[in-house]
Amino acid sequence: MTEARTRHPVSLARLRYRNRLGRARAARAARQVPACSGGTPNFACDVGWGRLIFGQTFADGDDLIAALREEAPDHRDIAVYVRDPHVLLAHAPQEVFLDPSHTYRLDLATYRTSQRPLRNFLIRRLTSAADVDAMNRIYASRGMVTVPSEFVWCERDIRAIVYLVAEDTTTGEVIGTVTGIDHARAFGDPERGSSLWCLAVDPQARQSGVGEALVRRLAELFVARGAAFMDLSVMHDNTQAIALYEKLDFVRIPVFTVKRKNPINEKLFSGPEVLEGVNPYTRIIVNEARRRGIHVEMIDASGGIFRLSYGARAVRCRESLSELTSAVAMSICDDKAVTRRVAEGAGVRVPAQIDAGVSREETAGFLARHRRVVVKPARGEQGKGVAVGIAAMSELDAAVEAAATFCDTVLAEEYVEGEDLRLVIINYRLVAAAVRRPALVIGDGRSTVRDLIAAQSRRRAAATGGESRIPLDAETGRTVRAAGFDLDAVLPEGRELKVRKTANLHTGGTIHDVTDVVHPILIEAGVKVARAIDIPVVGVDLIVKSPTEADYVFIEANERPGLANHEPQPTAERFIDLLFPLAIPTGVRQAMDGA
Repeated sequence: MTEARTRHPVSLARLRYRNRLGRARAARAARQVPACSGGTPNFACDVGWGRLIFGQTFADGDDLIAALREEAPDHRDIAVYVRDPHVLLAHAPQEVFLDPSHTYRLDLATYRTSQRPLRNFLIRRLTSAADVDAMNRIYASRGMVTVPSEFVWCERDIRAIVYLVAEDTTTGEVIGTVTGIDHARAFGDPERGSSLWCLAVDPQARQSGVGEALVRRLAELFVARGAAFMDLSVMHDNTQAIALYEKLDFVRIPVFTVKRKNPINEKLFSGPEVLEGVNPYTRIIVNEARRRGIHVEMIDASGGIFRLSYGARAVRCRESLSELTSAVAMSICDDKAVTRRVAEGAGVRVPAQIDAGVSREETAGFLARHRRVVVKPARGEQGKGVAVGIAAMSELDAAVEAAATFCDTVLAEEYVEGEDLRLVIINYRLVAAAVRRPALVIGDGRSTVRDLIAAQSRRRAAATGGESRIPLDAETGRTVRAAGFDLDAVLPEGRELKVRKTANLHTGGTIHDVTDVVHPILIEAGVKVARAIDIPVVGVDLIVKSPTEADYVFIEANERPGLANHEPQPTAERFIDLLFPLAIPTGVRQAMDGA
């Protein structure tokens, strides 16, 4: 139990002061809405994913509509600061729509910097092509439109556009990004405005406060340039982002944006999706099917069961498990001991394994020979009942007892040191490869391990639609104790602590794409497993020293691999290609035929 915090009463005078202050800020912000005066006329700024069309520089609505009609394919132009948007929509009601977003403004004249130090990350300018690739990876993971790498790299020195990234000081990985536009430098804005765009944080990031730090650093840069305000546009239902902006004293202003009715924006103007209770693994497939004109019939939303129909062909699925997977193939994957034998028969390297429930003496001997073992139920998924790195017989007995609650047959397996690699094989080709890393927390010198786990679990749940959480169970406690800590101990500042041994997404693990660098021997092993089981869609799990090296051992095969969280790889696209070859876009079909 934690002690409840007592809220101090606020005087009526103080409440009235707060209300007056809020009204004054809103009124001041409303007065600062740019008007059409001065600056470059009919100005549009190309930012790679589309153009920002500054409506206050257009004197005629027809000219603004004409500018929107010049939108390039696969881009998303945004007309911002549109005066009288209802009038503009009347010019082309079948082509444009009012974006369901709010505009917020930060008054830079009253902005105050934070004294809070950054923990385990830093904010810097974009400096390399690798930064651009990382930025696009984060965009893809957040469902945002990516930017041509060559565009950003060529335009990085334009003084009107600012690219900032957040870098993990331990790994060197880019974990967040934001783009800013200096209106004065872009089009001679007499209001001396600026704006924030494309704030995105890697959903796998372990650090807290990354988004806030990026916003603050951009604001401070524009303060130094003498800008009067910084605006941003945020979706009306993005409560998490809105809470951050309001915390930083952004105030909502009556400014509107208009966009074209294109496929990228379809979900913004076609009404809400009827996908209540659907998990991300179902949603990614259903959305891809709908995009291609394939009919979707939800049979059991909570169970992820649906039917896809295209012409005379219909296929029933449960997430990525379809009628194309046979019952025999599914039964092989269901029993980890059988899966191992089938893989071994195909020439794939496997770890030593025994039935831990046959003889305690034999299990003790197995532990003595291998020093450390993995205990897991023969049947199960999502890492339930799995204990990794068991080194003592007492721990092994407890792990066997825990695993037995999930399946009568419990396996003890040789522990192999390395990283957990997931290969997504569709139609006997590699589609995605990702290293899965166990959940870990980073100490701040103030919080207990228990509190850090709870905070990281909340971040993982928010980033994965509730699919990833770190359980505070016996396995978490054992892992923490093995590292020399207690759940109620304060973790030193900057200290990283793995709190799980398994890397499953459902127990707080993170996923890192390595498709472009995975070793051909590892791909070959994954395809061998798929062909041996005779399964068209499968997730093959290997333990590897590195995804770029040939050493590996096979762990298991998942007949229903999650296709979400593998951005930017086209997992859902290739799944739909398998089910409905006639629905493959012509360009994709030609590329596949030429491969």
